[in-house]
Amino acid sequence: MRRTAAGYFVIAACLATACLAQGAFAGSDGETPAKVPAHVEKTFLIPSSDGYGVGDCLTTPGSECGQVVANAWCEAQGYAAANTFGTAAADEYTGAIEQPISTPTERPIRITCRD
Repeated sequence: MRRTAAGYFVIAACLATACLAQGAFAGSDGETPAKVPAHVEKTFLIPSSDGYGVGDCLTTPGSECGQVVANAWCEAQGYAAANTFGTAAADEYTGAIEQPISTPTERPIRITCRD
C-alpha cells in the first residue's frame, strides 16, 4: 500500500511539473509553444521615375537624404525604418518588368524595410 501511494505521488508530481513547464512555455492558446517574434524585412521596388524626384537621393550610396526618404517610405508602409536602399540589381527585378532596361538610370529603386 505504501509503495502504491508513493508511486501515485511521484506520478502526480511529474504531471504537475510537466503542466507548469508547459504553461511557462506555451503560446497564447495554451497548446502551441510560444515563439519569439521573427525579425521581419520586406523589399520594395519603386520605379526610378516615380515623379517625386527622390531617385537621386535613393540611388546615391550613403546619402543622408536617401536614408530620410527610405525611412519615410518604410514608415508609410507600416515598417519601423529602412535597412538598405539603392538601385536594384538586375536579378531583383527580372521578370517583374515587361520591357528590358537599357541604362542603369532606368533601373528600379530598392528599399528594404524592417520592423
